[in-house]
Amino acid sequence: MTYAIVRTGGKQYRVEQGQSLLVERLPDDDGAKVTLEPLLYVDGSDVVDGRDLSRVRVEGRIVGHERGPKLRIVKFKPKRGYKRRTGHRQELTRVEITAVKLAARRSRAKAAAASADASEEAANGT
Repeated sequence: MTYAIVRTGGKQYRVEQGQSLLVERLPDDDGAKVTLEPLLYVDGSDVVDGRDLSRVRVEGRIVGHERGPKLRIVKFKPKRGYKRRTGHRQELTRVEITAVKLAARRSRAKAAAASADASEEAANGT
């Protein structure tokens, strides 16, 4: 089971690939690709957090913009003739998660050996 914890709009969400979720309104248009900020990545027993999060990518596609349910706010003070009724509808964006992936990391020793081999081949072959 692979999932990630991401932060957007001041809230945290647990997301998996193919999942659709409602988040605070994002400024992008319908169909735009967005990258969400990962806080944690879990792949079975492998957990990635801290500095290694730079390797984690959580990508999504904006499906559409919606409005939340109407919330009724009522203020009332008895015996004073004070009554107020207002409402609120939150602006939301539906995002479909397209990818939750961990980029492969090459060790420094392997990367150095590969670059040394490439430079040696270039010197000998050319």
